[in-house]
Amino acid sequence: MMPLLWFDAMLAGAVGLLVGSFLNVVIYRLPKMMERQWAAECADYAGMSGAPSAPLPEADTFNLAQPRSRCQACGHQLRWHENIPVLSYLFLGGRCSSCKASISLRYPLIELATAALFYFCVAHWGATLTALAWCGFSATLLTLALIDWDTTLLPDDLTLPLLWAGLLASALQWTEVPLFSSVMGAAAGYLSLWLVYWGFKLATGKEGMGYGDFKLFAALGAWFGWQALVPLILLASVVGATVGISMKFSHHLREGGYVPFGPFLVGAGLLAMVFGPQVLLQTFLETLGL
Repeated sequence: MMPLLWFDAMLAGAVGLLVGSFLNVVIYRLPKMMERQWAAECADYAGMSGAPSAPLPEADTFNLAQPRSRCQACGHQLRWHENIPVLSYLFLGGRCSSCKASISLRYPLIELATAALFYFCVAHWGATLTALAWCGFSATLLTLALIDWDTTLLPDDLTLPLLWAGLLASALQWTEVPLFSSVMGAAAGYLSLWLVYWGFKLATGKEGMGYGDFKLFAALGAWFGWQALVPLILLASVVGATVGISMKFSHHLREGGYVPFGPFLVGAGLLAMVFGPQVLLQTFLETLGL
């Protein structure tokens, strides 16, 4: 790697640590913000319909910026030196400085994962708008995977901007995907899972996935083109089924016996970004002996 490119990639990795710290906030707070919005809408609807509604608790400001980060165990407000990506976790020994409650290892791992993804994007595409686009793509996917794993939600606030960003990146030629292929990928990605959803529901009376999965797959189609949809869905389905079966036999399935599909779509998308979707398909077929 050329010295200047190496420096750019390292700088991108450092920025990725900071972005990863922010992603931890988004992963925790965005679902709670959605729940508050739903509660407010239900209260408004109950009021308009004349039905009595339970009073909502006093609405404190709660968004991605406020209140400041606190320990979830004791409420200790984190000082600036306790909020440095990775380093603060190591310095504190993975525990709150006030109550000594354990801090989840997931926080520094997300920061390191984001740094690694940003490093790869700049090392692969250079300090270009293309690299910037793929940095945004990877950060959004990482956030979606963890929110879906925690809550089985894939927020429209993330999936829809990701979809439009893929189309825009194609139109501006920031990716190698032609605009027609990107548009067809978005449409085919959504419709394919929509058809699977309704086919499964008509056959079993149950819902096999949520509408967020349709939108996420549509976004992947926009970023990679319609030709990538088959390898992406094959990889996500096989890995998801394997993990689900393993969790079932190890009795680690959550209540209801379901495994969210979004994280496996995300994993397939990130692998496609790193290796290319056609390489994934070829490797998958070779693994199956086809």
